[in-house]
Amino acid sequence: MSVEKIKGLISEKKIVCPKCKKAVQKFDKYVETMDSVWDGAGDSHTQAAGSKVTLICGNAPCSWQERSEYWENYIDE
Repeated sequence: MSVEKIKGLISEKKIVCPKCKKAVQKFDKYVETMDSVWDGAGDSHTQAAGSKVTLICGNAPCSWQERSEYWENYIDE
């Protein structure tokens, strides 16, 4: 998943805080995890295995935040 996908889901209020059940307001520290990297004779290739992100509720007084690679579990479609 790309950082654009996370931004979109948050702006659409589709990621839900498991503690207060309101939409997550922000995120921090997005990183893609690599499954493999190949570099050879002028040809390079990387294969992403997923991503990690810190989700932050941001709804007062809830202080929930979590760093997870399973952030897709918080999507409420």
